[in-house]
Amino acid sequence: MDTMILFSGLMIPFLGTSAGAAMVFLMKGKINPKIEKLLLGFASGVMVAASVWSLLIPSIEMSEDLPVKFIPAAAGFLLGIAFLLILDTVIPHLHIESGSKEGIEVSKFRKTTMMVFAVTLHNIPEGMAVGVALAAALQSGGEITVTSAAALSIGIAIQNFPEGAIISMPLKTEGMSKPKAFLLGVVSGAVEPVFGFITVLLTGLILSAMPYLLSFAAGAMIYVVVEELIPESQVGKHSNIATIGFALGFVLMMILDVSFG
Repeated sequence: MDTMILFSGLMIPFLGTSAGAAMVFLMKGKINPKIEKLLLGFASGVMVAASVWSLLIPSIEMSEDLPVKFIPAAAGFLLGIAFLLILDTVIPHLHIESGSKEGIEVSKFRKTTMMVFAVTLHNIPEGMAVGVALAAALQSGGEITVTSAAALSIGIAIQNFPEGAIISMPLKTEGMSKPKAFLLGVVSGAVEPVFGFITVLLTGLILSAMPYLLSFAAGAMIYVVVEELIPESQVGKHSNIATIGFALGFVLMMILDVSFG
C-alpha cells in the first residue's frame, strides 16, 4: 500500500506537466501573452502557498520539542535557496519571457535547449517537495498526513499543467515540430519523480532531518518563484493579469492543503 501511495504521489505532478505539454497539439498560433502571464502567476501562487502550508509550517510543528523551534525551518529554507542558487549559476538556461541567458558556457547550447533546461531546473524543487512530504506522511504519522501529502501532489500537478504548456508552446513557436515540442515538455517534467524518489530515500536514511528537508524544499521552490516566475510574469504589459493568476493559485493551494491537511 505504501509503495502504491508513493508511486502515485510522485507520478501525479509528472502527469500534470505531460498534460500541459500536450496542449501544443491544439496550438494554432503563438500563445496569447495574457494567458501566459496568467499561467505564470498561477504557478507562482501555488508554489508559494505550498511552501508555506505544506512545508514550512509542518517543519516548525515537527520542531516543537527543540529549544528554538524555528531553527530547522530557517536553516533548511536558506540551504534550499543556496542549493537552487548554485544550480541556477551552473546550469545553462534561458528565461523564456525575458530571453536572458544564464549559467556557464551558454553559447554552446541552442536557445530551445536552454529553454528546456530552465523549466527542468525549477521542476527539481517541486519533485523534492512532493518527495519529502510523502516520506514524512508515510514515516512520521504526525504533522503531515497522507491526504495532505496527496493535496500537495495534486496542487503541484495543477500548477505543472500551465508550466508544461508554457514550455512546449514556445518550442513550437521556435520552429520545432509539435511531437518534438511535446516530448521535450514531458522530459522537462521527468526530473520531478526522479528527484522526488531520491528525496524519499534521503528522508528514510535521516528521519531526524525531516524538518530541515521540508524547509529545504520550501526554500528551493521560493527561489524559483522569486528568481524566475514572478519576474517573467511582470515583463511588459498586462502584469496585473499575472497578479490575479498568483492570487487564484495561492488560494487554490491553500484550500487544498487546509481541506485535506
